[in-house]
Amino acid sequence: MDDSLTALMMMRMMLSEIPCDVVTAANGWDAVERALAERPDLILMDIEMPRMNGIEACRSMRQHDVTRTIPILLVTTRSDASHLRAGFDSGCTGYVTKPINPEELLTKVRNHLGR
Repeated sequence: MDDSLTALMMMRMMLSEIPCDVVTAANGWDAVERALAERPDLILMDIEMPRMNGIEACRSMRQHDVTRTIPILLVTTRSDASHLRAGFDSGCTGYVTKPINPEELLTKVRNHLGR
């Protein structure tokens, strides 16, 4: 879930190697609503999004029974200790840093999907 159409398109292309359905949302609020409705197996979410950032959205998803255990990988350009700590404190499962390395992304996605 990312607010950039270009980033969404690139991530969709990278994930095309894995047989999965990709659902997108343009902001944090929509990401929470889509996750509650769709109950995905994995969530990739940008931290910098409008309406509700990825950390707030992650925290919100952890408050609901249906999304509490879904793995959430936060996608960000920020990899300093304070941002990592804030992400993990919000309940994320892991991080993917931008620019995205396709092999790293696919490895993390496969690991979390058990494939």
